[in-house]
Amino acid sequence: MNKPFDKIKLHGFNNLTKSLSFSIYDICYAKTEQQRKEYLEYIDEQYSADRLTDILRDVVDIIGANVLNIARQDYDPQGASVTILVSEEPVEQQTFDSNEAPGPLPDSVVAHLDKSHICVHTYPEAHPHDGICTFRADIEVSTCGIISPLKALNFLIHKLESDVVTIDYRVRGFTRDVNGVKHYIDHAIHSIQNYMTEDTKEAYHMVDVNVYQENLFHTKMMLKETDLNTYLFGITTDDLNTEEEEQIRERLNREIQEVFYGRNLPE
Repeated sequence: MNKPFDKIKLHGFNNLTKSLSFSIYDICYAKTEQQRKEYLEYIDEQYSADRLTDILRDVVDIIGANVLNIARQDYDPQGASVTILVSEEPVEQQTFDSNEAPGPLPDSVVAHLDKSHICVHTYPEAHPHDGICTFRADIEVSTCGIISPLKALNFLIHKLESDVVTIDYRVRGFTRDVNGVKHYIDHAIHSIQNYMTEDTKEAYHMVDVNVYQENLFHTKMMLKETDLNTYLFGITTDDLNTEEEEQIRERLNREIQEVFYGRNLPE
């Protein structure tokens, strides 16, 4: 029997489903109630349904698919959703690389995957009184066929501002070779991290939780960035005294740590 990463001569269509889903968190500090209101308005404009549609169309280009249907919605008071159903383009005479390697960045969109849907949902929110604002985008790229949607990973991480990222990748189902033998995965994978560029891996602290026998892969990422100005909305450190600056750093660090570990830290 072929190893999972050998080229498999199939009997019919490749029936494996490969799903990449992740949550991207962008965290900031808005000092006043008015600034928090303006932050939510800014996020709604930056990540409106129309702009998210443009981003997902770029993903469609990456995966070499045809758009079948687009459903999009902006929500009141904030947030948006977009779902794109796609179908595969003809794969004859195309060469696919199933090795663990990073996909394209936003400035070099050239790649191909297979089908079936891409969706994003956004969740902007603000703490009621301590100035912390956390924007979350949930994204899923699900394909049926011979290639993993992991090729779209780098594009999406770089396209959206990402302080904390949680990523899940899973291969479901099976496909049969010409001898009738079932194959539950058709490419080698050791870690989601192997599909990221070196600059991405250097910019984040990362933790893996993988269940190889179930074809389940999970990676958590936390940005190493320490420049406070990148987290301030409507102000800069020049507008803060030393005590305020330390308080804001503590609040931001707590929020980032809690989101990364998925639990509330003791006071």
